[in-house]
Amino acid sequence: MGLLELRELSKEYRRGGRVFNAVNRVNLSVEPGDFISITGRSGSGKTTLLNMGAGLLNPTGGTVLFEGKDVYTLRDKDISFLRTEKIGYVPQGQSLLSNFTDFDNVRIPWALFKRGGDVEGRAFTLLEKVGISHLAASYPKELSGGEMRRAAIARALVNKPRLLIADEPTGDLDTETTAEIMKLFKAVAQEGTAVLIVTHELDTLDYGNKTYSMDAGNLAPRAA
Repeated sequence: MGLLELRELSKEYRRGGRVFNAVNRVNLSVEPGDFISITGRSGSGKTTLLNMGAGLLNPTGGTVLFEGKDVYTLRDKDISFLRTEKIGYVPQGQSLLSNFTDFDNVRIPWALFKRGGDVEGRAFTLLEKVGISHLAASYPKELSGGEMRRAAIARALVNKPRLLIADEPTGDLDTETTAEIMKLFKAVAQEGTAVLIVTHELDTLDYGNKTYSMDAGNLAPRAA
């Protein structure tokens, strides 16, 4: 059994009395150390799929298993602990808290559940890895979109998650920074963390070991 198992996963929405299948009976197994990329047009269901896999959106049908446990049978507190402790998530768009510095935003997941260790050192190291340690004392309003995205990536990694999920993580980054982030993701996967990303950038696919394409809610291995 994989670290993350999506089994017959579906999400339906109703529009004007009609049923719309955003995700249609998707099956996917994610093993430790996998680096999986999902491509597809906007509106194909990619973000909906990631949100269900991360425990953020209840499916209409099917099952999400993480470490063999059915995520959507867990109590809210246990799902929150799972997302904070074992799953790092990088959403689309701006997700930093405006009244916290870059450095403090990265440390937030560490503080949500009691733990020991050197969070300051880890947070600063991650800011260095994503290339914005010089902005540690800056607030989101002082950062560019790309800088905020890099801070969100550092935040997702601060607790050393077993699974990193990222939705268009390099969408607003330049070519050089995109390469740096993809190399970081590859290194994370090589250390045993599973990486699952959605991307429109086909030149990044070679960094991963598995690639899928999504179309009208259906997921299939991407043709070479």
